[in-house]
Formats: sequence, structure tokens, C-alpha cells
Amino acid sequence: MSGKINLWFNQDMRWIYISPHLDDAVLSAGGLIYDQARRGERVEIWTLVCGFPPEGELTPFAQVLHFMWGFSSAEETVRLRRAEDERAAAIVGAQAVHFDGFLDCIYRRNGDGDPLYPTEVFAPPHPADDELAAKMTAALASRLQPDDVALCPLTVGHHVDHVLVRRAAEGLNRPLTYYADVPYVLNHPEELAPLMDGGRMEVQEVSSEGVEAWNRGVAAYASQISTLFESPETMRSSLEAYARAGVRLWRFGQSDFLESRMKS
Repeated sequence: MSGKINLWFNQDMRWIYISPHLDDAVLSAGGLIYDQARRGERVEIWTLVCGFPPEGELTPFAQVLHFMWGFSSAEETVRLRRAEDERAAAIVGAQAVHFDGFLDCIYRRNGDGDPLYPTEVFAPPHPADDELAAKMTAALASRLQPDDVALCPLTVGHHVDHVLVRRAAEGLNRPLTYYADVPYVLNHPEELAPLMDGGRMEVQEVSSEGVEAWNRGVAAYASQISTLFESPETMRSSLEAYARAGVRLWRFGQSDFLESRMKS
């Protein structure tokens, strides 16, 4: 279902893109973020699962990922990926906010020290993560203001961290706007239809300057390009093709929050 989502703003409003990892918001909506910031709107990217894991032995799976990304330790991975995120956010005109309390799924373990996701991240949440979304909700609620507009991933691809972050955002019990997860929506477009069923969709056009900033922002995540897109050339062509159709946003069974904020 398509309908109008009015992207109006007032001086007290912030666009808060809730991002699971240190790249998801810019990957999924970097051009739109740039255009919002260029209009003078305040945009922040809040990344949840980017805490520093305690020292200890890593799973072979995590070690392989570190090798692919060019890092030698978990501390270096998080530290340098945060730096990448700050550069990317600056390119698209947003402020990067990093939460310390939540670990990437490749580092999470149960009370006995066993890894929760030893070989797979596209999996249902482990029972040991049952309370994690609620803790994320509390962390988000402590920082959100009444006029903030919160955007969260639709969970295309079903990455476990994306699923938990969406649950956390929905636990806020406030209107949400959803963005499609790039690159997963590019690789598995068939997953989009069931996720958007019943939602009200709006397509936001992205300026040519926004598309260029989007490309440069994603390129700032240099450690991730080969994993996400195989090559910088593939990244650029994929984003440009996606941008031509605009950035799609959704709401589900909610009143027009932005109109109500403008009238209040």
C-alpha cells in the first residue's frame, strides 16, 4: 500500500536513524540523509551493536571475518569501524552516536561462555538474547526526545542483529518509520514483499548530489566493501541503480506522526 509520509520538520525535530551496525544507516539511506542535512535538518545515526568486547579467545568465525576486514583483534575492529562510521556520517551530514553496551552478535556468548552465533548471523535470535532487545529499548528511550522521528531497519535479510534492533525500536511504543536494509534488499528483493505487507509506503527521491554523497559515504566503510559488494565498482553501480527508484520508507498502522508534531 502506498501513501503519503510527510517528511516535514520543525526546529526541535531530529531524524534518528537507528542502525544495528557501523554502516547500516548510511548503506540503506545515505542519499536521503544527505538531502535532509542539506536542507538544514538535524540527522543523527545511532548505532547500537558496536560495543567493545572483553578480551578473550574469538570464535573461528569471528577470526575469519577479522581477516577479511583487515583487522587483527576485536578491539581494533570496533575502534577502526567506529572511525569509518564517523567519516561516513560526516560525508552525508549526520552526527554519529555509538552505544557502548551492546556487542555484535559475532562476539556474544551465554553465561557459560559459549558463543551464541558461532557460524551464522542470518539466524533467529538465540534464547540467551531474550532480554537484549528490552535493554536496547531502555537505552534508546533514555536519549530520545518527544519531537524525534525514529527510523529503524525493516529487517530484509533477517540478520539477527537487525531483528533485535527492530524489536528494540518497536518496544519504544512510539511511531516508527522503516527503511529497507541495503545490501540485503538488493540481493534478496523477494524478501521485501512480506515485510512491507500492510505498510504505508513513501518513495523519497534522492538528488544527484545525494547519490554522490551516498557513494562516498559507503566507500568510507573501506573494511566492509569486499564483504558487502565484492568491489568498489559493484558498490557504486548497485547504489546508483537502487537510488534511481528513490528511498522507500514505511509505516504500519500509525497516524501521521510528523503532521501531528507540526500542528502541536
